[in-house]
Amino acid sequence: MTPAVRVRREVISLMREAARETPERECCGLLAGRDGIITRILPAQNALDSATAYEIALAELFRLMRQIRGEDLEMLGIYHSHPRGENRPSPRDIASAFYSEAAYFIISPLADAPQPVRAFSIRDGRVTELQIEITP
Repeated sequence: MTPAVRVRREVISLMREAARETPERECCGLLAGRDGIITRILPAQNALDSATAYEIALAELFRLMRQIRGEDLEMLGIYHSHPRGENRPSPRDIASAFYSEAAYFIISPLADAPQPVRAFSIRDGRVTELQIEITP
């Protein structure tokens, strides 16, 4: 059985919208929720301003983490886009996956992408694709 991650439909829509808004560079941000359901998207600035990599500056990351705690939520995921390539983890994504409990969402802004939103578990360099369960 494929492991799954539960996420609200509007969060998926907002991630896809963010990827389409910046087709020349990777968008990124955090995903939060409660009881294992992602209910909130927290967009961040890509400090690298790159089409092939992303990074959230530490000050912004700390601010977003405080916001998540302040709203009595848990950080459940991280998202970013791959504007020009397949939306599966790159070697850099795998090496930078510091939150082993988080689901890593990768969005393709391409109109013909077979799976525009994919999610992965990345632990100790091992990548497992997660089934995305859409919740109301």
